[in-house]
Amino acid sequence: MQPNRILPDLQASLVCQDVRQEANGNLILIGIMQFIPVPETPIAAAQILVFNRWAAGVGQFTDCVRLIAPDQTTVVAKTDLKFALQHAHSCATNVNVLRNVEFKAPGVYYVEVLVDDVLKLRYPLPVAIPQKQGSPGARPPGEDAPPNQ
Repeated sequence: MQPNRILPDLQASLVCQDVRQEANGNLILIGIMQFIPVPETPIAAAQILVFNRWAAGVGQFTDCVRLIAPDQTTVVAKTDLKFALQHAHSCATNVNVLRNVEFKAPGVYYVEVLVDDVLKLRYPLPVAIPQKQGSPGARPPGEDAPPNQ
């Protein structure tokens, strides 16, 4: 008996600046971001890309990406993409584009990835105003200070 619908697994989700395709069809991710540096807030980003890879499912689905504000309830941006998996061994790669994203304040934002309204992954995406080079303690958010020697 062949199943007609199996919810897929999320193989990977990465926030990046751009995605390009080689002549052979392979994708190139450019500028994978662990945080978003901004000169000041409020500020708007023209676009943020979220690369999602789905596998091990069968059927038609909706891939939803939401960017959640530091208050952990406000949806700052959202995008939906429909995709299909014909066989349990097939996979689908989606590039969700969040356009005109406004960051009202620095802080830890969250990326949520859902398939058919089922939350598959939630991860932090800090937005920070970097300190000037040479400033004591200048490092990206979330990067721990080196141990005292």
